[in-house]
Amino acid sequence: MKIPLNQEEQQVLDEVRRFFAQEITPELLEESHHLEYIYGGEEGRKFVQKFAPKGWLTPCWPKEYGGLETSEMLMYAIRNEMAYHRVPIHFAGAHMAGPSILRYGTEEMKKEYLPRLATGEIEFALGYSEPAAGSDLMALEMHAADKGDHFLVNGQKTFNTHAHVADYHWLAVRTNLEGPKHKGISILIVDLKNTPGITVRPMITMAGTRTNEVFYDNVKVPRRNLVGEVNSGFKYIMAALDFERMFPWGHYKKYFEEILAYTKTATRNGKPLAKDPLIRQKLAEHATELEVIHHLYFNLAHLLDNGKIPNYQASMEKNFLSEFEQRLSNTAMEILGPMGQLKTGSKHAVLEGFPEWLYRWTIIETIYGGSAEIQRNIMAQRGLGLPRA
Repeated sequence: MKIPLNQEEQQVLDEVRRFFAQEITPELLEESHHLEYIYGGEEGRKFVQKFAPKGWLTPCWPKEYGGLETSEMLMYAIRNEMAYHRVPIHFAGAHMAGPSILRYGTEEMKKEYLPRLATGEIEFALGYSEPAAGSDLMALEMHAADKGDHFLVNGQKTFNTHAHVADYHWLAVRTNLEGPKHKGISILIVDLKNTPGITVRPMITMAGTRTNEVFYDNVKVPRRNLVGEVNSGFKYIMAALDFERMFPWGHYKKYFEEILAYTKTATRNGKPLAKDPLIRQKLAEHATELEVIHHLYFNLAHLLDNGKIPNYQASMEKNFLSEFEQRLSNTAMEILGPMGQLKTGSKHAVLEGFPEWLYRWTIIETIYGGSAEIQRNIMAQRGLGLPRA
């Protein structure tokens, strides 16, 4: 599975791999797993703030904003390498909000945020979902009253995963209560750490990881923090969601390799599990699926390098990958048997209890960033041109 990089880009990727070999610590890996591989933890910040100033976090960005002006293909290759090594891979700032600022923000906003995102100095949290607005983001109700030089924000957000470790909120608010709902939404950038009236409260998922609900009580947000045009935020959300759905997959390649290695050493009736024809068939299917994911993922980079923002193509990759994760996790549980149910900390746990955690986590993967049902609707309507039901 070769990545189409030129010689200079391949040299950068090789240097990134050498950096990982030298700088990744057990403490970083433990924190990354605990935080479900989001950026913002103490160890993650120390690591990324060595890594990112080299331009490796956002290599395709202009040099004036902290990039290397290389291809998107290189950035996607680096992101996948980060996933394979299980360091933080979910950057709401650099990889979701940042590309939208680059395309829709003012020059002042670009200069203020992009260099700090590119070096890992700051991180964002996405503020979209609400108690009554999840898959249907047009139903969001958090209100931002226009007060001239600032907006006064009131309301509640849910499932804001980075909010407890982030510095800023990429916040979707309703700024117009009249007319079509999608034409009354705006995006604000909010300082989460220094703005009065914000409360962040934990919500624990079925995988034991943390997301958050966030409450705004008469919060003043300067008008200069408005992204793009007022009431045009739904367009910016759709673009940011497309970037969010472009999932790196290296961590599942690594997990596949670990399961494969296990079958070569574990035995049943005196023979390695890898000799079992049913196990061999299932692992061969997953190897084929990994090849498919490789092409779906790097096709997204190809489209970006040709001036397009992938839409239904991002949904294709996200949906295929997240459902593959469940299939791979199910296969691992079938191979491991009761031992696969043992959690981290048990002296009998296989692969340090990772299979048990992943079995729970993969259910969440098919929901966040847009559920599998939403992805199929996007593929049907925007990819195949099918009518709404």
